[in-house]
Amino acid sequence: MPGNPEPNPAAWPARDAVQAAPRVLVAELTHRCPLGCPYCCNPLALEPREDELDAATWARVFAEAAALGVAQVRLSGGEPGMRRDLVDIAAHAREAGLATTLVTSGVGIATRTLRDLWEAGLDRVEVSFQDADAVTADRIAGSRGAFQRKFALATEAVRLGLPLTVGVVVHRANIERIGAMVELALRLKAERVEFTWVQYRGWALKNRAALTPRPDRVARAVAEVEALRQAHRGRIAIDVSAPDRRAHGSGSFTEGAGCCSLAVTPSGRVLPFEAADCVPGLEFCNVRDRSLAEIRTRSPAFAAFRGVGCQAREAAPAGVPDDAPYAYRRM
Repeated sequence: MPGNPEPNPAAWPARDAVQAAPRVLVAELTHRCPLGCPYCCNPLALEPREDELDAATWARVFAEAAALGVAQVRLSGGEPGMRRDLVDIAAHAREAGLATTLVTSGVGIATRTLRDLWEAGLDRVEVSFQDADAVTADRIAGSRGAFQRKFALATEAVRLGLPLTVGVVVHRANIERIGAMVELALRLKAERVEFTWVQYRGWALKNRAALTPRPDRVARAVAEVEALRQAHRGRIAIDVSAPDRRAHGSGSFTEGAGCCSLAVTPSGRVLPFEAADCVPGLEFCNVRDRSLAEIRTRSPAFAAFRGVGCQAREAAPAGVPDDAPYAYRRM
């Protein structure tokens, strides 16, 4: 990909003697998606369909991940339902002994496909919702009728007995309806709702002015989530990421990210964490050329984040009107 020079193995650091096993593999099966969410953290230069790894290569990646100690794989994108071989890919993950979670927009996956995934051994489903209000949700997603299709898929997942997580990215347009999102998750009989503060990378960074909530509203939302956790304890799990301490600057990266997780992009580039390819100057290796073990223990990108972490320092924009337009992500 442009901006990522070919890594030079001769310059790689020596292999570490001891490392904690990564717990989760994020398998970005495709960057294609029927929605245009402006908060997407995928890069502006989305990887094209013709560069996507085939199912056989994903099978090898899953086996190598399991050998590293990975226990879970998140099948994500884009929208993984855009892959016609999604069921085969999920079956390969199961054969490797990995617990599988489908992370989906809920749009683009038919009921029959979901049942096939269940029969292939899928363990969990996470459906993203932009808002509890259908009109606002469709506006954020850039697709009319998306909310109803999401609701229908989530309902079918629960009917099949698949544990359901409702995923919500929190930003200016939906921060007032956190309580309503929890009520939606309860109505869907979800086991969990996960609130993630928008991370300003890729398309989210491009739309940062329209997405950034006021700091005082962020503080109230944090308190509201904690109150909801206490009120609904025993009924539903409510998880939330910590908001960026730099007043929602351009995002923060997890300390030691290269130790506990890794992500593989649609074309096979291996990242220490999701959206790491938005960080300038990093070199990324590809599973087409080297094993996951070699990449993780010796590549410069993983060495840069192993036990160190990185914090972005850009200040948040101010004085942006609430109806600021979105640049919708399209592919």
